[in-house]
Amino acid sequence: MLISEKPKMKRKKIRHNEYYNMVGTLDNLYKQSKEGKNFNKLMDIISSDNNIELAFRNIKGNAGSSTVGVDKKSIKDISKLSKDKYLQIVKAKLSNYHPKPVRRVEIPKPNGKTRPLGIPTIWDRIIQQCILQVLEPICEAKFHERNNGFRPNRSVENAMAQCYKMINQQHLLYVVDIDIKGFFDNVNHCKLRKQMWNMGIQDKKLLCIISEMLKAPIQVPDGRMEYPTKGTPQGGILSPLLSNIVLNELDWWITSQWELMPTKKQYKTRVTSSGVVERSSHYRALRTSNLKEMFIVRYADDFKIFCKDYHTAKRTFIATEKWLQERLKLEISKEKSKIVNLKNNYSEFLGFKLKAMQKGSKYVVKSRVSNKALKNAKTKLVNQIEKIQNPRDKENENFEVRMYNTMVVGLHNYYKYATLVSKDFNKIHNCIRFTLRSRLRKRIKKNGIINNKFIEERYGASRSMRYVRGAPLIPVSYVQHKNPMYKKREICQYTPEGRKAIHKHLGLDFGILMKLMKEKHTNNSIEYMDNRISLYCAQKGKCAITQQPLEFDEIHCHHKVPKYLGGTDSYQNLVIIHKDIHIIIHANNSKTIESYRKNHKLDKNMIKKINRLRAKLGKGTITQTEDSDLEQEV
Repeated sequence: MLISEKPKMKRKKIRHNEYYNMVGTLDNLYKQSKEGKNFNKLMDIISSDNNIELAFRNIKGNAGSSTVGVDKKSIKDISKLSKDKYLQIVKAKLSNYHPKPVRRVEIPKPNGKTRPLGIPTIWDRIIQQCILQVLEPICEAKFHERNNGFRPNRSVENAMAQCYKMINQQHLLYVVDIDIKGFFDNVNHCKLRKQMWNMGIQDKKLLCIISEMLKAPIQVPDGRMEYPTKGTPQGGILSPLLSNIVLNELDWWITSQWELMPTKKQYKTRVTSSGVVERSSHYRALRTSNLKEMFIVRYADDFKIFCKDYHTAKRTFIATEKWLQERLKLEISKEKSKIVNLKNNYSEFLGFKLKAMQKGSKYVVKSRVSNKALKNAKTKLVNQIEKIQNPRDKENENFEVRMYNTMVVGLHNYYKYATLVSKDFNKIHNCIRFTLRSRLRKRIKKNGIINNKFIEERYGASRSMRYVRGAPLIPVSYVQHKNPMYKKREICQYTPEGRKAIHKHLGLDFGILMKLMKEKHTNNSIEYMDNRISLYCAQKGKCAITQQPLEFDEIHCHHKVPKYLGGTDSYQNLVIIHKDIHIIIHANNSKTIESYRKNHKLDKNMIKKINRLRAKLGKGTITQTEDSDLEQEV
């Protein structure tokens, strides 16, 4: 499947916390956190049935859910459990939590080095997910607007938009680039607990559980055990949120040095339609003082501080280095940390490099794909072409072509926010084109038919399109710059207004959805119960055969391959249909079939779909004659 923006939009529209009746609870946590209230009974929410079921849903969709920890178990093992058994195990672990060791693996980096990744057991990941779901709304209410990494509804695009505004509109052309040395490995546990307490997370039992998680022994590849005294292991579900909690203090400290400094006169703020908070009058008043103007933009542990002049940037660099050391016990990398004059040099950020180019009397941003990112992109595409060159069979060749296209679309979607992205990808286009010709030879053609609607709409006009046995290969150079946008202010999954914006075009009956979630099926697995909800949402509450909206008592979930024939409760083996259609699929009596058919006015396409499902059950096909009489062929 190609990486397009449609799945991303769908994920924004559908919020899993709405599936399990957690909306009101999480909204309340967000609201109370905004009001500055403290929370000392969070474990009651964390250990609730709905929250634990929600954790299964969220983890099940993760790409790493099938990765095993030291206990050799994955999400598949949990999926086989009944709902009651699953809840019982998680609650028992939460009541007396002792994490199992974390399995460390070394992940290769593009520069040839490796990055350590910690893989907790699947049960420990479930526990972390339960905690994350409850802590996130509390922390979201306290996080800074220009903290963009590992947060819902925020992305690299938002970080780039903020950087562009600093250069284009606020004319801040000096950047303090600070690289924290081994940030994730050096987080101070004691300081982190104090920061959580100050944010209002004051449930002592919860803080003890998080401490246990942070101190969980690490099993290295040779079998030895290491016992960490600092750091948050990369790979843990809770680690990104904890890292944001640590650096949240930095965000607000930088902001307090200028942006939020009080003035004699109280000025009003204005919020633009894109969600940008404008404090123009306040800033003009501050510029008459001796204060040094500065703004931070951060994505995870990668951040920039924009300043007006070199003197301000120099003082900010020294002050930030000392503050990180004294306040957070973190050291910076002297080799990688520097001050950049954007009028003369590029500053790299998140795979991009930024510079200020003079245009008339002003400076505007000029951005490109970084040299390192461009080199990595070329290497990945060349390696993928090698896989297309030597396929196992025709089916494998088609798969590798799709993977190549997915890589190209992914690169375009990420780097299209660079103003000179087209020129940058043109640099590697000739190399890729030469590799295609030399490795695929006669298999590659200039002409072919595009059967994919997404490729046709987005890349069909390109003269550089090539085809491998009729399958299109997307040209890497065919990409246009797109202006990055701020996150829209109204988008928030923890307020009714924010969810209204998310669900504007979704069209689901959430009353029925709530009933589905509350319904108990003691004989069915947690996987079945969860996939049934997923399918209801994916089908937008409609029958897969008739495409008609379903009432609650009409909803049936059909196993395409029944369990007695080896079928499972997997998402792919289930389909949501009308209860009458379910009867037709299983029926042997032609009168029964005819009776239900007339009620639903089944056409030829609907009967064709029903016959495909009947075939998997070993049932006879149903045919529809010209006079609409129905016959069953045995």
